[in-house]
Amino acid sequence: MGVASLVLGIVALLSSVVGGFFALGWLGVICGVVAIVLGAISRKKASTRGTGTAGLVCGIIALAWGLIAYIACVACAGAAASAFNF
Repeated sequence: MGVASLVLGIVALLSSVVGGFFALGWLGVICGVVAIVLGAISRKKASTRGTGTAGLVCGIIALAWGLIAYIACVACAGAAASAFNF
């Protein structure tokens, strides 16, 4: 589970950063949540503790980045809509 957490954490991180420009940031948030769960589970085993921690950290960073990018997009769309009186 540690390797799966690490892979999903990296995918989530890439999807949150790069996917934010192509409206795929939600994929990063979903993968980030799964990476956090798998990382927390794999930290209980001594053999996968390091990869589980790395996946957990990547998942947390991707989740935070994805949510911040989503909030920024909503705020920007709201400001644009109010500027054009929609």
